Amino acid sequence: MSSTSETGHAKNVATFEDLISFCTGYGAAYNPSKQSLQIANLQTLRTDALAKLQQVKATKTTFDNDTNARQEVFRPIKPLATRLINALAASGASASAVEDAKTINRKIQGQRATPKPTPPPATPGATTPTPTDKTISSSQQSYDSIIDHFTKLIQSLTQESNYNPNETDLTVTTLNTLLTSMTTSNTGVVDAFTAWSNARIDRNNTLYNALTGLVQTASDVKQYVKSIFGAGSPQYKQISGLEFKAPKI
Repeated sequence: MSSTSETGHAKNVATFEDLISFCTGYGAAYNPSKQSLQIANLQTLRTDALAKLQQVKATKTTFDNDTNARQEVFRPIKPLATRLINALAASGASASAVEDAKTINRKIQGQRATPKPTPPPATPGATTPTPTDKTISSSQQSYDSIIDHFTKLIQSLTQESNYNPNETDLTVTTLNTLLTSMTTSNTGVVDAFTAWSNARIDRNNTLYNALTGLVQTASDVKQYVKSIFGAGSPQYKQISGLEFKAPKI
């Protein structure tokens, strides 16, 4: 759900507090038989909703931080891969070994081995191609793909007996340590996104469940106040204008 909707969720909870305040002000006259509409349960629902909003914020912050951390881990990979190719070529490795490593590096860099073919000019009157007609991108720039390609590059270097650089950051041992960091940081982002997604599901259930959600409960409270004071009563007019919106989820 878009960030602009987050304000809407918080507004619903804030407006619910206004509703509770009005109902509390009615004193003994506000005495619903339905337990979920009783003041204590309305307050509990509000507290739960506030906690769910906070959990969404917290998990989103963790996701953002983990995403930034992953970017920092992956930032040097492309220039490092190019250095590794040059180091391999300078080690006395065979031309075929170097070419194989270059092929892997092209995938890490997101380059094609051959240029993408230029599409023919459109025929007058022809229909516009649908998205399913488009050539699938071969850049393979997802983090999973980069991890896979970098793993293959390390394997290629490991199998080359002549590859034994003096530079610490180019050694296979250092590269494997870096690969572990790449995998760990990527997994961290995946797990953080799952936690954030689950937090949003919990929040949406608390606020928008069709039977027990905060918005539906607010509607039930309005109906109850209308039933005891009347549609034209000042009490009902107090709360009838309180707006609760359930966004598309």
